[in-house]
Amino acid sequence: MHNEVKVLNPYHMAVQQFELAADKLNLSEDMREILRQPKRELTVNFPVRLDSGRIKAFTGYRVQHNVNRGPAKGGIRYSPEVTLDEVKALAMWMTWKCAVVGIPFGGAKGGVICDPKTMSPAELERMTRRYATEISIVIGPHG
Repeated sequence: MHNEVKVLNPYHMAVQQFELAADKLNLSEDMREILRQPKRELTVNFPVRLDSGRIKAFTGYRVQHNVNRGPAKGGIRYSPEVTLDEVKALAMWMTWKCAVVGIPFGGAKGGVICDPKTMSPAELERMTRRYATEISIVIGPHG
């Protein structure tokens, strides 16, 4: 017998939480379909020059879950284990947080697969600036 660890998918967990709340609110299936899925998902791959001179490729994500209440807000998660599903879940949760407290924003989140503990401040800055450039097509007044 082996001990298998079941990894929970954060997005599936967020959808399950949403469904429980939607049941209590008697939301229509049409409304559930709109709120269950993110409005937009973007995956970007981009190079960054490290302090050593080496060029390293990074993968990043930006998810806008919902913008019906206003522009989507949400930060960036830097982690070696960040996944698109995690970013989708965090964006969905940001939508609910903004709605619950009544601020006029939708939910979004970004993520970059990296280990910030092994990067210098200059490398983190270069990576963040490049990531922001890569996702600029979906953020700001024209996104």
